[in-house]
Amino acid sequence: MPRSVNAVAARARRKKILKLAKGSFGKRKNVWTVAKNSVEKGLGYAYVGRKTKKRDYRSLWIARINAALRLEGMSYSKFMGALKKHNIELDKKTLAHLAMNNPVAFSEVISKVK
Repeated sequence: MPRSVNAVAARARRKKILKLAKGSFGKRKNVWTVAKNSVEKGLGYAYVGRKTKKRDYRSLWIARINAALRLEGMSYSKFMGALKKHNIELDKKTLAHLAMNNPVAFSEVISKVK
């Protein structure tokens, strides 16, 4: 009985990894083992980066809200506590957008909680 190798699947698997390594420099784009290692590491960084992006945006929104509140003479923590007390359910992204692009509406929100 002849030896059976699954060359079609192996080639497809390698092509998939080499396609992901496209754009890399030197051996990273065309040598299988080097490309595989760099792609695996890159995918790991991409996973972490997707989590970090959420964290970064949240801190940016908080900074923007806080900056707008300081102009009105209020602190971020007091404002967020007052929002919760008055049952105003606006998320940080929306509040930051209002603070940056529509200061009049943001000051109305502040006047509601004062």
